[in-house]
Amino acid sequence: MQVSLIRGPRHVRAVAAVLAVAAMCVPLLSQVSGGAASSAKVTFTLDFPDSNPSHYSITVDAAGHATYECKGTVASDSEPQTYQAEFEMSAASRDHIFEWAKQAKYFSGKIDSGNSKLAFTGAKVLSYQDGQRSNTARYNYSNVEAVRELTSFFQNMAGTLEYGRRLTYYHRYQKLALDEELKRMEAQAKSNELNEIQSIAPVLQEIVEDTSVINVVRARARDLMRLGSTPAPGH
Repeated sequence: MQVSLIRGPRHVRAVAAVLAVAAMCVPLLSQVSGGAASSAKVTFTLDFPDSNPSHYSITVDAAGHATYECKGTVASDSEPQTYQAEFEMSAASRDHIFEWAKQAKYFSGKIDSGNSKLAFTGAKVLSYQDGQRSNTARYNYSNVEAVRELTSFFQNMAGTLEYGRRLTYYHRYQKLALDEELKRMEAQAKSNELNEIQSIAPVLQEIVEDTSVINVVRARARDLMRLGSTPAPGH
């Protein structure tokens, strides 16, 4: 004898409820994973008492928002002051930073070369945080290629931001110093020793629009803004 299994409305409702819960869990898991990625940030810090600035840090988040903080002087007779800036990084640079962090295993292990014979070039720290990780690594020099790439990139970025700090000061207090400062910046930019020039576009624009500044200086600032709008080689 063959028995037919007949399922009633209650069973159908129960199955539907289970399927609905399962469907809700898929996007929820995706949100958790995506939330960790969206909250990710990489920070580079350098402390070097014999340099100016003696301390700086740069933090970049997954959206490309960057913050710069330093302690240094502009004029030789001034006291060290804290300076802060925020800007939006180019998408290409942001992607490079997070890819290098991935290649360096998010700084989860030792990254210093351990070679005590190398010259001290500042106490460096790289850190990575997201919803799942929180890693910090200290080093003077690293044999890890991705760490060296990050170090060079962040140092070049700091160089650009330091020009922004000095140009802001000179434009306000010492306009005659702008020409030499912009000449040096031009030379470094053309040698690919600076990056993210668009980060200091506001002060460059102020110089361009200031009719009390001589034309050659305004032209240099304008040319640098054009460089800042052009992707760097390899980006």
